[in-house]
Order: sequence, then structure tokens, then C-alpha cells
Amino acid sequence: MTVKFVNVQPADVMAYDLLGTDVYNNQDENIGEIEDMVIDNGKTVRALIISVGGFLGMGERYVAVDPSTVTLVAEDDDDMRAIINTSRDDLKGAPTFKYERTDRP
Repeated sequence: MTVKFVNVQPADVMAYDLLGTDVYNNQDENIGEIEDMVIDNGKTVRALIISVGGFLGMGERYVAVDPSTVTLVAEDDDDMRAIINTSRDDLKGAPTFKYERTDRP
């Protein structure tokens, strides 16, 4: 297969900038943080793994959300904020994502 080169655009987001980004809902409540990404067959970002619930790292769990449901917004201090249209109650009922390997969080 021939290598295909791409031009990265200024609005494109690098993975290292995305990981650790705080996630808010439409009510401006901080509901979690982007922890990881699932890449389908090495080509497409299939899911963003978000840590939700818990306090100071205790009791948190992970959910996988479709990247198309996440809006990234640049903040004044060059940080980003991720926004999803959900509530805390919706997240409580969301399927839990579990890492298969033991070396993950």
C-alpha cells in the first residue's frame, strides 16, 4: 500500500491536547475528563473514553462516547473544553467501559 500524506490544518486537534480535557454538559457542570480514545482498525477514532462520577479519583468509572457527540471549544487560556449533551442521570445509566488489560487505570 502506498503511503498517503496529509496536510494538518490549524483547527485539527492533537491527541495529547485532547487527553485530560475536562468534559462539561449543557448545564455547565463538569462531568468528567477525556481519558483515552478507541481507534477502530487503526484508522478511525471510534470512541472517546470519559471518566465520570467519583470524587478525587474514588468511585469513578469510564464510559465510551461517540466522538461525533462531543463538541470541542477553545478557551481563553489556550485550553480546551469538551461539551456533550447529557445529564448526570444519563451518565449513571450509561454502559460502563472496562479496560481489558490490567495495566490501565
